[in-house]
Amino acid sequence: MLVTLFRLLSKLPLSFLHAIGTAGGWLVYLLSSSYRQKLKENLTRAGYQAHLAQAVSESGKSMFELPFIWCASPQRVLRTATIENWELAQAALDAKTGVIFLTPHLGCFEIIAQAIATKTSLTALYRPPRKAALKPLIEGARGRHNLLLAPASLAGVRTLFKALKKGQAIGLLPDQVPQNGEGIWADFFGRPAYTMTLPAKLQQMSGAPLILSYAERLPFGRGYVIRFVPFRETEGHTTEQRTLAINQAMEQLIARCPAQYIWSYNRYKTPPGVAPAAVAQEPQA
Repeated sequence: MLVTLFRLLSKLPLSFLHAIGTAGGWLVYLLSSSYRQKLKENLTRAGYQAHLAQAVSESGKSMFELPFIWCASPQRVLRTATIENWELAQAALDAKTGVIFLTPHLGCFEIIAQAIATKTSLTALYRPPRKAALKPLIEGARGRHNLLLAPASLAGVRTLFKALKKGQAIGLLPDQVPQNGEGIWADFFGRPAYTMTLPAKLQQMSGAPLILSYAERLPFGRGYVIRFVPFRETEGHTTEQRTLAINQAMEQLIARCPAQYIWSYNRYKTPPGVAPAAVAQEPQA
């Protein structure tokens, strides 16, 4: 039934979905005290509290655009997008070294994999949803032509590495909280956040370049601008140093359109089995 509803909603104009998304975002904000508190806390911590009103609207848009992004035809979806600086990625692909695309939860991040898949094959790390009813919907939306899914498991990591060794592209959401043993505590907007080390490790093993990407949502449902940005190399080459540098790069991307980051996401949670940040960073006796 959920799939049917999404397919029906996908037939509506994007401008209409964004309009009702704005209303829905404010409705959730007003009715849910926990959501409201988390949104305010994260915005304030990052120094973007002045963007609160717009962030509420953009959060609603991010939810109501999903039927369009997931269920409309790829041709119709990508007609709403303009791609900037793809030549950066193409140069890396031409070098046959593989490419690691890093996309935070910024703007319409769901559209980026589809856009890349029109240019080259892409293997994306995928964590199945907790609700079983969402699995066929999400897997069907993300597993489109030229777009392969790698589960968030050891087997999935091997799939990603094999793709890089073949000179192909992979995609990850580096600000997604990993499971126990898959990350380290690294600062994100001035507070330790449990951060995945996989991008740094894959780059170290493969030598593939990191390329940042995000899709800025245009006002009034006019579509999206997908931008590819080079990763600025740092002096540190350890996994810890590279992971922190990736977090800093995500901060710089978010600064480009801060209202469009998903500030309600519990980025600072402690996964089960992981020692809290203050304990994890204490030296061992």
